[in-house]
Amino acid sequence: MSRRLYLMRHAKSSWDDAAPDDRGRDLSARGRAAADRMGAFCGAERIAPALVLCSTARRARETLARLVPHLPGSRRIEFEDGLYLAGAAELVRRLRRVEDPVRSVMLVGHNPGLQELAATLCASGDEAALARLRGKYPTGALAEITLPIEHWRQLEIDTGMLVRFVAPRDLA
Repeated sequence: MSRRLYLMRHAKSSWDDAAPDDRGRDLSARGRAAADRMGAFCGAERIAPALVLCSTARRARETLARLVPHLPGSRRIEFEDGLYLAGAAELVRRLRRVEDPVRSVMLVGHNPGLQELAATLCASGDEAALARLRGKYPTGALAEITLPIEHWRQLEIDTGMLVRFVAPRDLA
């Protein structure tokens, strides 16, 4: 048995917003367009996570809101403060708490944590895609990783295989 993990970095945020703190920044026009392209991609590729874990930052929630209409099937969505700017180790700990019946998870969050997580989980996959992911994880990018584990609590570094790495600019 295996598990599937989708790591989605929030789309481009606006720095023009008068939000009182970083969590309140919304998506820029470019970010909204990119999130829409990624949503269409997810729909066309039949990406259907059973569980979505999303940061409570406004830009992450807005990214997810633009993806959800395209995701096939039903899913549970959980918004969690602890995902805001979480590092790779924190994200691994959170994923290890996912219930066993859940076979696929999408995590919508932030860098550098998502990039660190993807880089440390993936021991194999397309070498060019791995090098690209390790070099830069652009806003709105999605990594799809398969994990050869039966239970999420078995999640370990260097066990995953990168299936694909797609950035919004790849779809323009």
